[in-house]
Amino acid sequence: MTILYNKSKNLGKRLFLRRNQTLQEIILWARLRRGQTGYKFKRQYSVGPYVLDFYCSIKKLAIEIDGSQHIENKEYDKERTKFLNNLGIRVLRFWNNEVNANIDGVVDKIMRELDSPSP
Repeated sequence: MTILYNKSKNLGKRLFLRRNQTLQEIILWARLRRGQTGYKFKRQYSVGPYVLDFYCSIKKLAIEIDGSQHIENKEYDKERTKFLNNLGIRVLRFWNNEVNANIDGVVDKIMRELDSPSP
């Protein structure tokens, strides 16, 4: 059986990303951590070859915060989302400016997704 979740070979990358979060990841993490949504989220969680910004395993929900580098990497993001969807993981994506300008709206959208039935 192949291990897909939090592979030890990705540990160094996960730790680096946790220690070097973007401002937007810090802002959103402050709203997701410690079960504030009613669900446990993990940050920098790996699934297969990918490291997710935030992941709720009970609801199989990944949350990605995208910066300008994602404009040029649309195909990569599309493949990544397809891989995750094939595992039954839903992906919500937000741009950095959405987090900056409307964190309450971002959290509301996440809550609606959490309240919807799991696949």
